[in-house]
Amino acid sequence: MTCSVHNKLSQTIFGLTKLSNLTQRVITGLIGIAVFIGAIFYGTYSYFALFFIIAILAQLEFYKLIKADKLRPIQWIGLLLGGGINLITYMHFEQQWPLGSYLLLMPLVGLIYFTKLYQTPENRPFNSIAQTFMGIVYVALPFSLLHVCTFSGGAYNPQIIMGMLLLLWASDSGAYFTGVKFGKHKLFERISPKKTWEGFFGGAALSILVSVVLSHFWTTLPLYEWLGLSVIIIVAGSYGDLVESLFKRSIAIKDSASTLPGHGGFLDRFDGLLLSIPFLVAFFELVRIFVK
Repeated sequence: MTCSVHNKLSQTIFGLTKLSNLTQRVITGLIGIAVFIGAIFYGTYSYFALFFIIAILAQLEFYKLIKADKLRPIQWIGLLLGGGINLITYMHFEQQWPLGSYLLLMPLVGLIYFTKLYQTPENRPFNSIAQTFMGIVYVALPFSLLHVCTFSGGAYNPQIIMGMLLLLWASDSGAYFTGVKFGKHKLFERISPKKTWEGFFGGAALSILVSVVLSHFWTTLPLYEWLGLSVIIIVAGSYGDLVESLFKRSIAIKDSASTLPGHGGFLDRFDGLLLSIPFLVAFFELVRIFVK
């Protein structure tokens, strides 16, 4: 199913096209929360399936946007590489697959260059090749590293991944509603004219509050770790959103897709998470080395 068909189907199913943007945003968010809670707490394989699908769809959105900029990434190989990295990373933690399994993907790297030789000639072939790899680095790799966080305690822990998502959603929602109500001072007007400092601090306050609440109910992590995750998500997540805005502005579009009514596409919804994950992984590793 192509992205355009998927977009129309999602809008038809939810029946949200005639509702206000805020109503669409709230309804889609509630449905999404229910799906995430069910998949994450049902078990490790449903968790993997959910994020594997999201990663593939987000990478597809990225390549679709690149094509709109008149480049031709090798999409199918990029998706195979991204999906393969995701699967091997997950199976390394779940079934102790050796890290050497990544070497099985190396022929696909060479195949990207070989395939371009046989495609219809274009003016910037190496730009298209570079964007093929960019889809892997920017989208697929962070989603693969998400497993490092989820299994950071040595086994699958749904509280960690669910907690990270709650902190992200709290930051996003707090920023959105505070910005709409009180926003006056622009955060980064050149890149994202609607974002304000009031929204940033409103999202930060709500995310920190959620981290404190989580520490009382989910003791799998102590308070300082929940707070650390919250601070990283607030800062890196905000930059992640700005980076995607810069990307979209460079090709003159508003949303990465319309798959999620009121939220845009999967890239729009998870842009903050994509750039937060590398810092979250480093944070968990530093805690393991110096504290535990």
